Amino acid sequence: MQDAPPATIDLFWIPLGAGGNSVRFNGLVYEAIKAAQQRRPRFDLYHAALIVNWNADRYTIELAPSPNADETSRGVVGVGPVGSRRLGRWRLFRYELRCCRGGSIPDLDYAVGEVQCLSNDPVVARRLLDLTPTVPTLVWGRDQLKTGDMWNSNSVIAWLIASCALPAGELSPPPRGRAPGWGAGIEIARRQAIR
Repeated sequence: MQDAPPATIDLFWIPLGAGGNSVRFNGLVYEAIKAAQQRRPRFDLYHAALIVNWNADRYTIELAPSPNADETSRGVVGVGPVGSRRLGRWRLFRYELRCCRGGSIPDLDYAVGEVQCLSNDPVVARRLLDLTPTVPTLVWGRDQLKTGDMWNSNSVIAWLIASCALPAGELSPPPRGRAPGWGAGIEIARRQAIR
């Protein structure tokens, strides 16, 4: 029997709105509009999440709405505005980046396809965990830095992967799927790396 690797960085693709109706409906409307604008077929939308195993601990990393002020229990390492900086003054219009030791991802059971192990290197896993609190907290749903793609949960995951020099540009959601925001995360990580 082989020993478990000392560290893993695993990527999961979760259908947008899995387990809930409102986000799923909004995603369907968004994709219908984008498909019509771009004169292309509609695709399934995905939300990316990471699980990092390091030093015998499991960390879950994802972006989610900011439901209340008790951030410590959820491992919140960053908070950003949704829609506009002004709206972000109210909790209803804020998202939070969670890096939770021993945490769980609510919709992980809905993940599609095989788990994608991005690295077994403990140095890379530690670097990714260390970078998590430094993720840019740009306005969710906007393209503030003119990347050609909006900033969202996929941007955060792509930024982390690219900032660790892992091949974010080679990753994609399951067939007939799209991950809006993925390109924004890669582009912003690239710009920061060449400064």
